[in-house]
Amino acid sequence: MVNASPMPSALTGLRAFVVEDETLVAIYLEDLLEELGCAVVGTAGQVSRAISQIETLRPDIAIIDINLAGEDAYPIASALTRHRIHFIFATGYGDGRLPPDWRHCPIIQKPYHKADL
Repeated sequence: MVNASPMPSALTGLRAFVVEDETLVAIYLEDLLEELGCAVVGTAGQVSRAISQIETLRPDIAIIDINLAGEDAYPIASALTRHRIHFIFATGYGDGRLPPDWRHCPIIQKPYHKADL
């Protein structure tokens, strides 16, 4: 059986940055993004590392886990906003509530699937 070429998605060609502290989840997310046509340009699992990589990676989009080893990821969102980089928050918490300053931002619930992205 011959595999058909994947259909282009709205994410095709975008440079993606994955911010996730759980290695298996990060790998899964990288795979999903690549299946959707993204080039994953970097991964970070800590707030300070993610912030330092934004300037050098210059991604088009980012997926940010809200809680990185007990540390809030909102400083990463602020840095991405300053650089005009689009992002989506990801959370494993059932309600996915965001603080008032971030409620306008998109959020996806873990576990997520390709269709969620």
